[in-house]
Amino acid sequence: MHSADVDARARLGDRTVVWHLAQVREHAVIGNECTVGRGAYIGAGVQIGDRCKVQNMALIYEPATLGDGVFIGPGVVLTNDLHPRAITEDGVLKSAEDWEPKGVTIEYGAAVGARAVCVAPVTIGAWATVAAGAVVTRDVPAYALVAGVPARRLGWVGPAGRKLEQRDDRFVCPVTGDEFIEYEGALSRA
Repeated sequence: MHSADVDARARLGDRTVVWHLAQVREHAVIGNECTVGRGAYIGAGVQIGDRCKVQNMALIYEPATLGDGVFIGPGVVLTNDLHPRAITEDGVLKSAEDWEPKGVTIEYGAAVGARAVCVAPVTIGAWATVAAGAVVTRDVPAYALVAGVPARRLGWVGPAGRKLEQRDDRFVCPVTGDEFIEYEGALSRA
């Protein structure tokens, strides 16, 4: 789109679309077949895999990394500063040398719902779902469904995005019938 601000040093994959008023900073890499929504911000050096959707007004601060197939809902924020301050202890305006950015990592197929905030450094595991409005302050295991402030696990989800149903010692996807087993706080295919 003509009104998007895509730095010449950013790399966009084939069939990737960046919508109005979005900003893609220098050295960001966005894979093939991605959509970056209106007003979204992709920070310098952010890495985004193939077939990802970054919805309107999402803020993806460097050095975030998104795997293939990740969904970022409207207004999501991925932070990057452990100790945010505008000034140093001496009252001097901070510069890039005064802090070390920490990133959020989101693995294959995971989804982060509208207005959720992921406080770096955290990793959202493959196929996990972060509910709308959640505040993630610790790592989320693969297939976990988390919600709340701070986010807590409410159950498990499968690749279809539906909550898995517990049947005896297994968790079953109501859409695909795929079966999973929980062991020591982690889920794996049966």
